[in-house]
Amino acid sequence: MKKAVIFLMIALIALLCSCETMSGFGKDVQKAGEWVEKKAD
Repeated sequence: MKKAVIFLMIALIALLCSCETMSGFGKDVQKAGEWVEKKAD
């Protein structure tokens, strides 16, 4: 359980660092959502 929490924290930090701004993060999330929608169809 402890390892899973640490892994999730590291993944979140890496994700946030890969985006220049929070608006960039929002765009990335939106693109990911669109990709999921396309795969669902």
